[in-house]
Amino acid sequence: MPPKEPPRRRVPGPARPRNGASGSGRPGARPPARRPRPAPGSTTRRGTAPRSLRLGSPRPRLRLVSLGLTLVMLAFVARLLQVQAVDASAYAAKAEKNRYQEYTVAAERGEITDRNGVALATSVDAHNITADPKLFTPEESKAPDAPQQAAALLAPILGKDVDELVEKLSAPKSRYTVLAYRQTPQVWKQIKDLKAVFAEKASEDKLKGGPGANVLAGVLQEPTTKRVYPNGDLAAGILGFVSADGKGGGGLESQLNKELAGEDGKIRYAQAGGRRVPTAGGSEIPAVPGSDIELTIDRDIQWAAQKAISDQVAESKADRGYVIVQNTRTGELLAMANSPGYDPNDLSQATSAQLGNAALQDVYEPGSTSKVMSIAAVLEEGAATPGTHVTVPNRLHRGDRLFKDDVDHPTWYLTLNGVLAKSSNIGTILATGQLGRTQAESNQVLYDYLRKFGLGKKTGLGYPGESPGLLAHPKDWSTSQQYTIPFGQGLSINAVQAASVYSTVANGGVRVAPTLVRGTKGADGRFTPAEAPEENRVVSEKTAKTLATMLESVVDDSEGTGTKAAIPGYRVAGKTGTANRVDPERGVYKGYTASFAGFAPADNPQVTVYCAIQNPTKGSYFGGQICGPIYKKVMEFALKTLQTPPSGSEPPRLPVSFKPGE
Repeated sequence: MPPKEPPRRRVPGPARPRNGASGSGRPGARPPARRPRPAPGSTTRRGTAPRSLRLGSPRPRLRLVSLGLTLVMLAFVARLLQVQAVDASAYAAKAEKNRYQEYTVAAERGEITDRNGVALATSVDAHNITADPKLFTPEESKAPDAPQQAAALLAPILGKDVDELVEKLSAPKSRYTVLAYRQTPQVWKQIKDLKAVFAEKASEDKLKGGPGANVLAGVLQEPTTKRVYPNGDLAAGILGFVSADGKGGGGLESQLNKELAGEDGKIRYAQAGGRRVPTAGGSEIPAVPGSDIELTIDRDIQWAAQKAISDQVAESKADRGYVIVQNTRTGELLAMANSPGYDPNDLSQATSAQLGNAALQDVYEPGSTSKVMSIAAVLEEGAATPGTHVTVPNRLHRGDRLFKDDVDHPTWYLTLNGVLAKSSNIGTILATGQLGRTQAESNQVLYDYLRKFGLGKKTGLGYPGESPGLLAHPKDWSTSQQYTIPFGQGLSINAVQAASVYSTVANGGVRVAPTLVRGTKGADGRFTPAEAPEENRVVSEKTAKTLATMLESVVDDSEGTGTKAAIPGYRVAGKTGTANRVDPERGVYKGYTASFAGFAPADNPQVTVYCAIQNPTKGSYFGGQICGPIYKKVMEFALKTLQTPPSGSEPPRLPVSFKPGE
């Protein structure tokens, strides 16, 4: 079959206008709009045109959107006004706080030196080990347990408890904490070397794609100073110590803390990420160093006194002891030694009882060393002279008791000088009974002299914790106290008060208040002397010289009780003391207080030495036996140190006794 022809393609012809269209037949006329055809299946009403669709008006939506935007803008504007106007200062302060770091620059504490400029307490460079707790958070340190790891590393170096360090490092809201105060440069070097090791490990870990954790990055340091006592326990009772926060914790360090401490400075700098930004500015208020304090103490004499009392306390197995050395004319204390003592460089080895200054804080009944005041009153009031005869029985009934001397004896026939030389309690009671027409009058006169000698009130040193002692008013004296107070029982004193009594006699009857500080040297290098001590006359110069001569009999006469205190080449005036001791725990008499007090040279007094030992339990307990030798050692050393020439004359040797019927 022949092939079929393909269907022909229909080619559309030119468009023609429809009939009835406007402008038909006019070339270029616009074709009429085409009416839309109804959709398939739709019906329309006969004779009506189909309904057209209309869009809704956009204006309500636009108004709503505009209103919303306006409210948002108003909220932003209000917040902007609050931030930039109302709360501007608060936000600025917060920004400053976060941006700037501030720390205190500790002032260098002044030195404490002896009278010759030898350092007794000084300060050396040290470091406060600090930390920024925020840098120990997991986010900053890249380690979940950074505080625990850091604490374990630092605890053995700082000597601190691990848990304590963890607590300090686990305070992310804080940017500053002190882990340890006043550590040596060696300690900081250990920590710094350890930090460098961890920083290097963190860098290597980061290069390998790890987190680069560094648990020691937040450990920092502040430069400060540390108190050092070059002579160890020497004069520790006087100096005191400095506490961990850098303040005086006892002794002169506490009493003169304001002068010694100076004024701390401040440094303020910008920081970011825990590091200082050197180009962001800052401010600095320099610290003002404290003043240097020069004491009246002589280091060498202090050493001699401290060694002598320490040796004797150990040998006697005593509770404690004290030695005071004083310049008789100026009142300056050349030594104040306590035993046992402590080393202020290491307070961990000291007991609470050792941390004070027992020479000023202990009070005790002095015993016979206080008889010098009773005899002074008798001489000054003209009730007797050194040669007045005093018949001393073996026992004396007064008030509600029988009184006796330290040793049993037949009736003694003593002069008033002999009463002092042989330290007779009975003789002293008889002598002081002549101070008034009645016992009550005698009590009042004696009390007035005791007060003038400085008993019952503080010495004037202003030392922290000093006790004024105990001296009741005569109207409060018991029956027995009326007779025991004259020979040193029933009243209490401290060691410096006791020394001051003998310095008063040596100084011609004028009491010069004891002093410990010669002056201060400020940051400008100028020396400012201390105020002159208070002076008051207690007895006349004649009475004082007579007493000095009588006190020589105690040491020089073979019948005296203080022969062990004699010093070849020097005339020595002194007095022994052996008192019943009140047990501080039980409040009853138990044991003894042994003492010796005196001055030399007796013909030209320069130095007073006082020694007391509490509760000696081995060997002798008599003051002349165990304190007399200490007096001799310390006095000899002091006289040589001060280059005091020997006496130029022999003692007068007043009579000690008399024969009945003379």
